[in-house]
Amino acid sequence: MRRAITNQVLRFIHEEDGPTATEYAVMFAMILLVCIAAVKTLGTKVSGKFVVAEQGW
Repeated sequence: MRRAITNQVLRFIHEEDGPTATEYAVMFAMILLVCIAAVKTLGTKVSGKFVVAEQGW
């Protein structure tokens, strides 16, 4: 019984499926934040350019 529990714990420690999924989730969140920040920054600047172009029309 004790050996079975030890084997289960060792197998759990050596498995990499859980951490890999977590790492992908963290990377996805970071990429999403960068994209949102870029859209907000560029969106404001591009919107300003369209306003200037419209006023000059």
